[in-house]
Amino acid sequence: YYVLVTSFGDIPYTEALDIDVLNPTFNTQEEVFNDLLDRLDNNVISKFVTGEIGFSASEDIVYNGDIEQWVKFANSLKLQMGMLLADSDPAKAQTVVNSAIEGGVFTSASDNMKIAFESAAPYTNPVYAALVLSGRDDYVPTNTIVDMMGSLNDPRRDDYFTLLNSEYVGGLPGELNSFARYSHVSDKIGKDPTLEAPLMTYYDVEFLLAEAVERGFITGDAAEHYNNAITASIIYWGGTNVEADSYLGQASVAYATAEGDFKEKIGTQKWLALYNRGYESWTEWRRLDYPILVAPEDAKTTNNLPPFRITYPDVELTLNEANLKAAISNIGGDELETKLFWDKL
Repeated sequence: YYVLVTSFGDIPYTEALDIDVLNPTFNTQEEVFNDLLDRLDNNVISKFVTGEIGFSASEDIVYNGDIEQWVKFANSLKLQMGMLLADSDPAKAQTVVNSAIEGGVFTSASDNMKIAFESAAPYTNPVYAALVLSGRDDYVPTNTIVDMMGSLNDPRRDDYFTLLNSEYVGGLPGELNSFARYSHVSDKIGKDPTLEAPLMTYYDVEFLLAEAVERGFITGDAAEHYNNAITASIIYWGGTNVEADSYLGQASVAYATAEGDFKEKIGTQKWLALYNRGYESWTEWRRLDYPILVAPEDAKTTNNLPPFRITYPDVELTLNEANLKAAISNIGGDELETKLFWDKL
């Protein structure tokens, strides 16, 4: 529901799973989001009993029955949801953020929430299925990220992309790019069927804490959290502390000297760290407005920017027209350019 409400806006919610309601009404996005926060507190976090044994290791494929790890994940998710409200309702955001931190959020990479995959289909990583099992040779990274990482001497480039004639070369967004003329997704990402899928990481949390300090929600050192986040991302992808220190030592990356305000510094580095996690990077870009992105020439948006939301599926118009039209009117139009309630700036 968190993904749905932050993708579309108003959605069927309270009546959505009622088998007797064929035409569910749409709850407002604010109602859904606030109820999800309440459910996270009252139906999840408060129900955990630390010290007890959860599901067995074979049944819990993420945390092997460790209740304390699930508590950390739940609070880290709560932190993320709280920060989503930072521009639309800063008072509530601060309350949620502090409650999450008091409950205990991720403190190291060992806390990461990730889904494991197997080497044999159909249990492989979906990226492997799309790039290898499909037999397709038509995915190339764009110059948007390739050139940005090049300008910053980012040590993760070889973890993200392949070289082309000793260079990293990105294609043009939205264009038909010849597969042979550009860099490709790295073997680490594209050719490993067992590559894990992170849903929440320690570096996600550290970026959020850096921002929370800057917004005055908590006390602390924003630069320290920022450095922790970038270092953890580099290490996650196979880099070293030496590489992380060298990267952070550049004036273009160091928190004190990197270009822009805290939104630009954090937003840019977080976007780079969230490579291969499209939904999360899209959401953080919408929330922080950085890095500066431009839509391709033939994009369906009219504002020269990537979409702010996903439009409702046509089947909803066919099956639930009246309620859908009410929702469209309430959110201000079923357009890619329509901002959701939390996306204020």
